[in-house]
Amino acid sequence: MPLDRERIVAAAIALADEGGLEAVSLRKVAARLKAGPMRLYGYISTKEELLDLMVDEVQAEILPEERSSDWREALRNLANGTRQTALRHEWLADLLGGRPTLGPNGLAVAEATLAALDDFADIDTVMRAVETVSSYFTGAIRREIANLRAERATGLSRHEWQRASGPYLTRMLATGRFPALTKAVYDGTDVDAEASFATGLDWVLDAVAAKLTRP
Repeated sequence: MPLDRERIVAAAIALADEGGLEAVSLRKVAARLKAGPMRLYGYISTKEELLDLMVDEVQAEILPEERSSDWREALRNLANGTRQTALRHEWLADLLGGRPTLGPNGLAVAEATLAALDDFADIDTVMRAVETVSSYFTGAIRREIANLRAERATGLSRHEWQRASGPYLTRMLATGRFPALTKAVYDGTDVDAEASFATGLDWVLDAVAAKLTRP
């Protein structure tokens, strides 16, 4: 079967889904496609270009099927779409927050994000709002993926790790040196990653709403 960019990018995404970004190189992609590495250079110049193409390809999964007319719901859908895409392709978390990709899907995500706030006149305020929401969900997604990787690396779930760490933490808290942390450990409500993400996102959207004014 002849090579093309679509096959090369699909093979690279499959490798990254299986083994992370460290599993991706032009040589390994060529091996997956049963082709000589030099053949790939007719389509892809560098690994950085390949990574940009991979990101743009999976960004198609972020966009909702229908655009909401409510700006909060539209941004919430895009944030949740990014989280779900990163959970399917964990390597994406390593590339979020860098220079924007300028492929068609990346531009479509950017357009949908800005269009959600199109009713607000001050573009500079809109840009700061978009940056604020993006910074929140990028950080939250990276933290969630890091925890998932830690679970796999240690073989311990979050609750198993908490139980294993319990005796040491109990001794440290009993010293009285960490009163605020003690209150959080004993009185705080334990929530899962999805609930934490949703609550934090709502709080950020509330803060953004206070800064937005319509023309």
